[in-house]
Amino acid sequence: MKAVQFFRFGSPEVFEFVDMPVPEPAAGEVLIRVKAAGINFFEVLMRADRYAVTPSLPMVPGVEVAGVVEAVGADVDTRWLGARVAGPLFAIGRGAGGYAEYIAVEADGLALVPDGLAFEDVVALMVQGLTALHLLRQNPVAGKPVLVTAAAGGVGSLLIQLARREGVETIIAAAGSDSKRSLALSLGADIAVDYTQPGWAEQTDVDIVFDLVGGDMSKACVAALRPGGRLVFAAMGRFSLGGVDIEAMLAANQSLQGFSLLPLLDRETVRSDLTSLFRLAERGEFKVLRGGAFPLAAAADAHRAIENRDTAGKVVLLP
Repeated sequence: MKAVQFFRFGSPEVFEFVDMPVPEPAAGEVLIRVKAAGINFFEVLMRADRYAVTPSLPMVPGVEVAGVVEAVGADVDTRWLGARVAGPLFAIGRGAGGYAEYIAVEADGLALVPDGLAFEDVVALMVQGLTALHLLRQNPVAGKPVLVTAAAGGVGSLLIQLARREGVETIIAAAGSDSKRSLALSLGADIAVDYTQPGWAEQTDVDIVFDLVGGDMSKACVAALRPGGRLVFAAMGRFSLGGVDIEAMLAANQSLQGFSLLPLLDRETVRSDLTSLFRLAERGEFKVLRGGAFPLAAAADAHRAIENRDTAGKVVLLP
C-alpha cells in the first residue's frame, strides 16, 4: 500500500510517499480500506516539531479515517465485512497511521457510518465534531452572547451551528477575510468581525470566548470579555498569556478554562456521540464545511494550504 511518512521535522517537503506492507488485522481488529483521512492543524504543528508533544520518527501521521472494512481478525464478527466505518484513532490510543491506503483498527473503537453520509464529511465530524460538542457541554451557551475565533475553520464552523441549536443569544464570529466572515454569517453567526483590524476586540462584549487560535489572539480574546466572563482556551500548545494578563482577568472576575479533548473521551461515549453527529449531518440539520480534498500523494500541498490559511473547513486526503 501507499502511505505518507516523514523521517525528520520541517516544512511540508519532509513528507515522503512510500510503499508499506498492508497490515494484517490482529485478534479483535478489522482492516479498513481508507476512503478519507482527516488532516488536523496539530498535525501541521507536529510535522514541524512545534506541537506540545514531540512524536517519535519515522511517523505516518493521521488520527481519523473513514472507509470500508475489507478483512477481519480473529474473534471479530464477519458481519463487519463491507461495513462503512469511522475510525477515530485518537480516541482509542492511536496517535498516528491515518495517512495511508489501509489501516488495521480495533473493531470496538469504530462507529458505523450511515449510507447517506459522505466519507469526507465523516472525518470532519471526528476531532472537530467531538471538540465542538464537548466545548458546548462544558460551557452551556443558552441565552448568552459568545465569540468564536477561527469561525470558518473545522471546529469554529461546527461550533457556530451547534451553539445555535443550543439557544445561544448572540454569536460573534472572528475571521480574517471577507469570504470567511461571509461564510460564518451563512452558518448562523449574528455578527462577523475582522480580527486583523486593530481594536476589534474592544468593540466586543461577550460572556464566553471560545479561543481556538491561541498565541497573540488570546490577549484580544480577553479584551472581548465582559467582567465575569469566561475565556475557554482550546488551542493547546499555543498558550501565551502571562501573569500580568491573568491577574487582570482575576481583577475583572473573569475566568480561564482550559480545554483538552482526549481526557473527556471513552470508547462508548465516542461511538454514541459520533452516531448522533452522523445522523444530524445525514438529515441536513447542520452543514459540514469541506475545506478541500487532496490525493494522498499531495499531503504536502494540503499541509501547505492549511499553513497559508487558504482553507475554510475540514481538509481531507483521499487515498
